[in-house]
Amino acid sequence: MGNPAVTTNRGGGSVSLSGISRRYGASQVVSDVNLEARSGEILALLGPSGCGKTTTLRMIAGLVQPTSGEISIDGKPVTTLPVHRRNLGMLFQNYALFPHMTVLENVAFGLSMRGTPKAEMAHRVKQALALTHLTGFEDRMPAALSGGQQQRVALARAIVYQPKVLLLDEPFGALDKKLREAMQIELRQLCNKLGLTTILVTHDQEEALVLADQIAVMRGGRIEQVASAREVYERPASHFVADFIGTSNFIPSAVLESRNGMTTLAGLSGNVFTSSMTTNLGAGEKAIVAVRPESIRLTPGEPSGGETNTISGNVLRTVFKGQSLSVWLDVPGLEFVCALPIEAIGATPPEPGTRWTANWSAERTLIVREQ
Repeated sequence: MGNPAVTTNRGGGSVSLSGISRRYGASQVVSDVNLEARSGEILALLGPSGCGKTTTLRMIAGLVQPTSGEISIDGKPVTTLPVHRRNLGMLFQNYALFPHMTVLENVAFGLSMRGTPKAEMAHRVKQALALTHLTGFEDRMPAALSGGQQQRVALARAIVYQPKVLLLDEPFGALDKKLREAMQIELRQLCNKLGLTTILVTHDQEEALVLADQIAVMRGGRIEQVASAREVYERPASHFVADFIGTSNFIPSAVLESRNGMTTLAGLSGNVFTSSMTTNLGAGEKAIVAVRPESIRLTPGEPSGGETNTISGNVLRTVFKGQSLSVWLDVPGLEFVCALPIEAIGATPPEPGTRWTANWSAERTLIVREQ
């Protein structure tokens, strides 16, 4: 689950949120958010609808005033500054292109309104169009462009100011899956090339994993976890994060002991699990064991006995997904899903009604706190 590129060209502005909150009447939309986007970093605000991520982005942009807290860019407070004085580039799901203007005129519009000299404006527009692969489209009207091309125009318009920070609110939501994936890679490479500090709002977990250096998972107006894309996926801090990012099996358990860097737990049905994750839970305390479907190996029949990190059940159903086969086992109290690479299926694939055993390593046994 690594990023296609790592941001190396630093030069964007750092953004710091200190105790940011926003209330609408009796409704607390964002509550005491402390967050930092480092210079040149791509930070994703990830979470379900209504979690406060867009409100947080709009407060950074200056479109919404926080009820309390402080926003700083490069260490300078901007909480009370208007939008046009924050030197931010913004790109939203609705591209808001002027339909009566050409591509060139759309990109140049903001610079023209700011009174940028014509020679400088022409140079910066040409540069922005080249960076977004729009050279040769200068005279096209928005209606003659594809969705991806319209998105590039909006992106060119956002970066033509040479902002220190780029703000993106669900920018790929209007694109089909294949084009969306291609544009994610393009945006990642562009931000890396320009060293732009970028803050992205998305509810799409895969998009966050592909694009972001750091992911802030939001829930109910609060930050649930902030970490690298890989850490959020492989070491989720809570049941919510493990469930929202990717797919997981959750097994209610209790801690037996934790020593020498290993934690031993017991499931409700008597299964014993070992994990290389450290935990501050003591013996006897409740915990949730989480296992990703792709971390599991499947073997036919019952376990040999005495093994840890093993669970067995009858196959309920299988679903072919191209590169993998998803297999659901009927385990007491839950449906346990496994993802088998096609090359690992063998001559006798799992069939509904047959007995199979799932096994995984201690390194892939996650321990998460309850909801």
